[in-house]
Amino acid sequence: MAHLALTAARRWARMPVALRIAIVYLLARAVTCGLLLTAASLSTPSSRFGADAGLADFVVGWDAQWYWLIAENGYPAPLPLTETGDVAENAWAFMPVFAYAAKALGAVFGSWGAGALVLSFVAGYLACLALHRLLRDRIGASAAMWAVVFFAAGPLAAMFQVGYAETLFLLLLFLALDAMSRRRYAQLYLLIPLMAFTRPGVLAFALFVGLHGIVRWIRRRDDPLQGREIAHILALGALATVTGFGWQVIAGLATGDPGAYLATELAWRRHWVAGGVETFIPFEGWVQAAQFWFGFWGLPEAAGPVVLVLLVVGAGAALLLLPQVRALGADLRLWSASYLLYLLAVFFPQSSTFRLLLPLSPLWGAVAVPRSRWWRLGVLLLCVLGQWLWIFAMYAQGNTFWQVP
Repeated sequence: MAHLALTAARRWARMPVALRIAIVYLLARAVTCGLLLTAASLSTPSSRFGADAGLADFVVGWDAQWYWLIAENGYPAPLPLTETGDVAENAWAFMPVFAYAAKALGAVFGSWGAGALVLSFVAGYLACLALHRLLRDRIGASAAMWAVVFFAAGPLAAMFQVGYAETLFLLLLFLALDAMSRRRYAQLYLLIPLMAFTRPGVLAFALFVGLHGIVRWIRRRDDPLQGREIAHILALGALATVTGFGWQVIAGLATGDPGAYLATELAWRRHWVAGGVETFIPFEGWVQAAQFWFGFWGLPEAAGPVVLVLLVVGAGAALLLLPQVRALGADLRLWSASYLLYLLAVFFPQSSTFRLLLPLSPLWGAVAVPRSRWWRLGVLLLCVLGQWLWIFAMYAQGNTFWQVP
């Protein structure tokens, strides 16, 4: 038995990395498919998908319907309004790259849903390859492979098999982080605009570019910083900032309302805030949500913001002090801090919070650093358990505003 295990391990080690990752990815997708099928069998008439739900329904469910609508009908002008005159939920909250790329693939595979599934599935595999490349020189090939396992089988792994823009954005993000780390700045002139119009988050990358430049300047004696690199960093920071606000400008020009994008985003927040929301104020969403959730759970609302502050301090301390996180290097820690600050500034935490944490996936490397086999297997088991809880709640039972994936 030991001899067979050793032989299998040697064969596994001799396989090309891309093939090993493909095997891991396909096994993870088979597990997710089984969980989705189980969720479909447990779906009831009260679920959003009904008692006869199937995998195809899940692929085009929830936010995927917005991307599908965009691909078929484009964006509305003027903005749709509610009976009370407020801006209604509409397609301007969603970026165009995924919607139209899925439409192009759908022309080949027979439908928009099929194109979206293929795009998410393939982008997910390529993202696994990019994540391994991003991590292997930092934590070693073995730990990087385990990080890919956790990523491919994680609690939000259903995103690899539904019509959401997440996996395409993650692929672009991992490639961009790798390009920054390897000082291949020229590649980012294509990657940044693609990220900016795939899903929100490129403003966090703009902050990361600035912090990357500051760190390189501080370390310039040990790590020489050439003039052309300074020019690249400044130009890329400007590009990320401009494209980060670009969708707001486009929405304003197309609808004739300069605040069209922010008004659209706030339309979703009205479900959560009593009395509605008039204007966007940075960082306000987390305070409002902390109060809402603590009241929803029957806890003192005033304690919500206090717990929020403790969580922020804890996350900052982890990025600064934990040796497993420090092993990932300065760039990945700076990205993680930048993205967390971005979420704090613009997001209202609710059921999709976990999905919006996916751009922090390079931190799986820190989870994979401990070499204990039992630790890694335990994490994998928790990933699959979390995946089932997510799929069951959002797809088998999802029918209300706090069950949106």
